[in-house]
Amino acid sequence: MNKLEDLIQELCPNGVEFVTLGSVLQYEQPTKYIVKDTNYSDEYETPVLTAGQTFILGYTNETDGIYSATKENPVIIFDDFTTTFKWVDFNFKVKSSAMKLLTSKDNNIANIRYLYHVMSTIQYIPVDHSRQWIGTYSQFSIPLPPMPVQEEIVRILDSFTELTAELTAELTARKKQYEYYRDELYNTQNSELQKLSYVCKKIGDGLHGTPNYSTNGNYYFINGNNLCNGQIVINETTKKINSDEYNKIKVDLNETIFISINGTIGNIAIYSNEKIALGKSVAYLNINNQLVDKLYLYYYMQTTKAKQYFFSHLTGSTIKNLGLKALREMPILLPRMEIQKEIASLIHHFDKLCNDISEGLPAEIEARKKQYEYYRDKLLTFKRLRAEAEGLCEGKDRNAV
Repeated sequence: MNKLEDLIQELCPNGVEFVTLGSVLQYEQPTKYIVKDTNYSDEYETPVLTAGQTFILGYTNETDGIYSATKENPVIIFDDFTTTFKWVDFNFKVKSSAMKLLTSKDNNIANIRYLYHVMSTIQYIPVDHSRQWIGTYSQFSIPLPPMPVQEEIVRILDSFTELTAELTAELTARKKQYEYYRDELYNTQNSELQKLSYVCKKIGDGLHGTPNYSTNGNYYFINGNNLCNGQIVINETTKKINSDEYNKIKVDLNETIFISINGTIGNIAIYSNEKIALGKSVAYLNINNQLVDKLYLYYYMQTTKAKQYFFSHLTGSTIKNLGLKALREMPILLPRMEIQKEIASLIHHFDKLCNDISEGLPAEIEARKKQYEYYRDKLLTFKRLRAEAEGLCEGKDRNAV
């Protein structure tokens, strides 16, 4: 980073100017780019975007009202309520008007990619559901060094994001490979076709109703959203019940696999001695380990064939439900126990490489993200110009990140 240090020493040794985001970014309302028909299809060409986590909601065949973005003329889409934002350098339409389309007011003064990196350092969480850009977010103050310094910072930080993108693309490819490999292994020859109920001592679900919650309870009351990546995920919104309430509704969870069956369908987890009680959106499979290997069944329930079965047996209109009867009658391929264990072991190894945050590609991607954040914060920390800093002390500039 000697080049950057030399540029700073040459062009701004005494500090840099601080400006508000609104002074360097112009916004456009997205009204004319809103999609009219939400009947999306992967066969269509134009993506429909949201600034949230989903990003690409689907693809539309509409040909009018398309926002034209390119690598030479990109745009930042900004969620006006949550303040999340995305970098876009391809043509698109949007789902709703709840965003702003941000571009640089003067590309000779403010590099939009630099501004994008700076925005990612802003620590701000809205406290109410109101539009944020005009009244609040655009007023945040950011450092604006000379253009050569901005461009060098962008070059350095983009080298980190490009590596992360390459690793993410490789992980996506490996996950597809893993899913294909997993499905093929479960099409093994010389397997019996049995119902799921055959290999389970019991298949049931949780409480149909609302328990008496207790803030001081010892047990978590979980639903289908608490099942994630094979584990029970407890967070600050998970409610608790006390021991008396638990004893009224508890079920046997010995040698158990969970599956979400109401609303969210098909999330799978393995029980590992958590202190929990179940809601009706979670089914439990008490397996007979003389007939089926638990890890074999766990991965089988995630195959394409299993998911197709789930979604072909859903009931309900607004909230979908997978009934226990359908679950009990679900067909599974059942080879000999030693083959089950061999298949489970092979898939488990591949699964850890693709999905375990502590090793393999996910761990490397996480490390690269932290590396980016470290250098981003370091590179985007500037001292103010002396005159500007004196003005701040006198109360002339109260905008701060």
